[in-house]
Amino acid sequence: MPDKDRKKNKPQVGVVVVTHGNFGQALLLAAEMVLGPQDDCLAIGVDVELGVDETMEAIQKAIRSVEKGRGVMVLTDLFGGSPTTMSLSLMDDENLEVITGVNLPMLVATLQARAMNLDALAENAKSAGVQGIKVAGAMLRKKTRK
Repeated sequence: MPDKDRKKNKPQVGVVVVTHGNFGQALLLAAEMVLGPQDDCLAIGVDVELGVDETMEAIQKAIRSVEKGRGVMVLTDLFGGSPTTMSLSLMDDENLEVITGVNLPMLVATLQARAMNLDALAENAKSAGVQGIKVAGAMLRKKTRK
């Protein structure tokens, strides 16, 4: 069996992106443009038009559907926002970690390293998210001054 097929059959950490509106879905689509289609990865949008119970049910259902025995990484947009507080409220009942401040570098790095254990993956995701933030104009100006 080729390594590619073995890797595909090995359970990975599931990923759920929970954000305000459609931000998470757009991030997931962008990540799939870079990496290709992803299994066990879903996006849930928090919509003020929906009730809290309905949204909580959608988040919990998504977490349970991507959990394959290795845990779930929940990536949220804003610390203190509804997507984060709702996700954090599920930590006692589910095997998950919640990371805030999701951006495309964080999501891509998470999807590429889902064979890691959940704690290591969380640290990897955080690092990639921070490293992906650059003041590009300042970097270019500094480079041209040398």
